Amino acid sequence: MPRVIVCDVNETLLDLRALEPDFARVFADAGAMQEWFATLLLYSEVVTLAGPYSDFGSIAGAALDMMASARGVSLQSSDRTRILQGMLRLPAHADVVEGLQALRDAGLRLVTLTNSAPAAVTQQLTHAGLTTFFDRSFSVDAVRRFKPAPEVYRSVAEALGVPIDQLRLVAAHAWDVVGALRAGCAAAFVARPGKVLYPLGPQPDIVAPDFVSVARAIVAAERP
Repeated sequence: MPRVIVCDVNETLLDLRALEPDFARVFADAGAMQEWFATLLLYSEVVTLAGPYSDFGSIAGAALDMMASARGVSLQSSDRTRILQGMLRLPAHADVVEGLQALRDAGLRLVTLTNSAPAAVTQQLTHAGLTTFFDRSFSVDAVRRFKPAPEVYRSVAEALGVPIDQLRLVAAHAWDVVGALRAGCAAAFVARPGKVLYPLGPQPDIVAPDFVSVARAIVAAERP
C-alpha cells in the first residue's frame, strides 16, 4: 500500500524569499528575514517544551518584535502587519506544481502538515493555487505542540486511520525530517539551497535538490 505523502508548507512548498523586500525596507537587510524565521522556529520549540502554547502567527509577531528591539529598529504597526500578512500570501516555489502533479498522477494521496494555524494554511494554499492537490490539511493546533514533537506526526496518522509508518513526510527542514523519522514515518528531504541534513540524526531514504526530483523519487519508491 503506497504511503500517504505529508507535505510541509512553509519553505518546502511556499517561498519565504517573497518577504525579503519588506525586510530590506524595514531593517535595511533582506537577510533579516532568515533571522526572523529562525527565531520564530526557535520560540515555537520554547513554547512546546516550556509552555504556554501560542499559535504560529502570534509567535511570528513576537519574533518580529524581538528582532526589531535587538536591532534598535522602531517597527511601525503598518510594517508589522504587512510582514505578517505577507506570510499568508507567499508564492509557491517554481518546482512545486510540477512535483505535486507528478505525485497526484501516480495516484498518491497528498495532505499537508504545518506549524501554521488552520485558517492561515487555508489562506496560504488558496493564494498559492495549491488547494486542489491536497485531500486534507493538518495543523499542529490539533495537539498544541509544534513540529518536530512526535505527537504532531502521530496525530496525522490517527486522523487518517493509518499506521504511522504509512506516512512519508516531505520537507526542506532537517529538524522536521528528524522529527518524522523518530516518530516512525518515512521522509524525503528537499535539499533547497542552504538546506542540509542534520548529521547526528536518522537519515531519510530520499534526498534531492528540488521538489520535482523528490517527487519522482517518491513515485519510484512508492510504486506497488
